[in-house]
Amino acid sequence: MEHTKPKTSRKKQIFRIILFASTFISLWFVPWVLVKAWILPLSNTVQEQVDQTLGYGFDGVIVYVDEAGKPPAFYGAGYHNTENKIPVNPKALFKIASISKLYDAVAITKLVHDNRLSLDKTLADYFPELVGQIENAEKITVRMMVQHRSGIPNFTDTPNFWNEPPKSSEDALALILGKPADFAPDADYAYSNTNYLLLSMLVEKVTGKPNFQFIKENILVPLELHNTYGSMDEIDMADLMSGYYIGVDKDIKTTDYSSMIATAEDVGIFLRALNDGSLLNEKEMEIYASIYEFNHGGLIPGYQSMAEYHKDIDAVVVQFMNTTDFEGYQWNLLQITHNRVVKILRKAKQP
Repeated sequence: MEHTKPKTSRKKQIFRIILFASTFISLWFVPWVLVKAWILPLSNTVQEQVDQTLGYGFDGVIVYVDEAGKPPAFYGAGYHNTENKIPVNPKALFKIASISKLYDAVAITKLVHDNRLSLDKTLADYFPELVGQIENAEKITVRMMVQHRSGIPNFTDTPNFWNEPPKSSEDALALILGKPADFAPDADYAYSNTNYLLLSMLVEKVTGKPNFQFIKENILVPLELHNTYGSMDEIDMADLMSGYYIGVDKDIKTTDYSSMIATAEDVGIFLRALNDGSLLNEKEMEIYASIYEFNHGGLIPGYQSMAEYHKDIDAVVVQFMNTTDFEGYQWNLLQITHNRVVKILRKAKQP
């Protein structure tokens, strides 16, 4: 008996046409530079990938790789400073932006472990003066702030923030005081820099020391990290990689967004210690793992970065790129090119 293939229903045919059309339209509106970065054949070496990355509109690129059993490797392409044609320096200082949240989460972990803080106490418990100024202060716990589940508005989303950054933590916090919550405490997730601003203020309140001083004593000194700083006031500005924002015809590295500053190597050493347990004792590791992540990216005008540990190949990869844009395409390119570096490392591990 002959078996005939069932005919596709008209509804299914229409659905497939719509699906094809929507996919085509979506691809049409994806910038081709992203498509190109995604589909190009994988480079043979990390340096080849870094050189290729430079061609996507970045002024300078730094990649640090720490593979277990091998000496750390440094890669770079482009310029440390474009105007003066100073070649990239893989050991240059860089504004690491939100990568610093990993350091803040470690600080909170250590204070919780020492019973100097409680993850379950509220914002109102520690800052009663904020009741009525931050909605739900009586219900927002320290844990929720660490995990970006507080609902507190993000101060960097306020109008004109990046053009006129506040001069102090108090000025930054004032930008969101009295504003309605984004959602009820622990009802949702929304990345908010205000959470970590408040956490840094909490560390200072509990310890009586500046937040960065506590980080220095409990993280940087034990790990012998001598190239990590709390502000631009502490560094020789010539050592800081220039930062560029597409559409702005000048180096913007002197604009102060209160970012921590470090070399890729220092970030890499910290990240390995965080992930392999050498920075935290067993109990601290349990606390940390319950509240925050072990990898992070950073993005402010002129500076974007990615720091990740990949357990399957026991490797830390830190990538710095000193060009950003309004649309976010440069951030997408950072993610794509970072993943390609990791693929190259994985491929090299294969027998």
